[in-house]
Amino acid sequence: MKPIEAFFREIDARWVARDGARVRLPIIGSAALLLQTDYERGTKDGDVLRTRSLSADVQEQLLALAGQGTRLHTRHRIYLEFVASGLPFLPHVPLWHELTALNASLRHLDIMVLDVVDVVVSKLKRYSAHDRSDIAAMIERELVSHDRLISRFVAAVDSYADGAGGPFIPQYVANLHRVEADEYGVDPTPIELPSWLDEG
Repeated sequence: MKPIEAFFREIDARWVARDGARVRLPIIGSAALLLQTDYERGTKDGDVLRTRSLSADVQEQLLALAGQGTRLHTRHRIYLEFVASGLPFLPHVPLWHELTALNASLRHLDIMVLDVVDVVVSKLKRYSAHDRSDIAAMIERELVSHDRLISRFVAAVDSYADGAGGPFIPQYVANLHRVEADEYGVDPTPIELPSWLDEG
């Protein structure tokens, strides 16, 4: 069993249901990659995207159980962290996958993971050393076709351009072009940006 799976299994085992409803957790970032592929590396957090279905009460309960500094964090060296829905660089309609086998073994949680390609797109925002390694690993496993990456990246640009992160999109494009050169060995794909960004 992967460490990330053991972490969520213990959360499920220790969860005290208040209304009997299962809690749906949309997992993004490297945790999503670890949960749906054979990729393995250490990670310190399991990023959960905040959604309307996750009430403040449920979030508070989850953080008290598995947030930073809790016993579960100490035991598994992973902690839950909630991410505002508008923060990740993602298409307007992200793609999610149910972890059917894992969920069947859980009593209280339903784990959803962000699609591998959408995770890679989101990692072009920060583009840290870990992000670059994650991206390279997914491409090496042939889980991210070049055409699909470009398609989802353009969808993210369309979704993100009018928000507060819009002015930073040219940097995300530069990061994409670096991935194209380093991982695919292809020329940079022209990305059409909103006119106000081109003018800037």
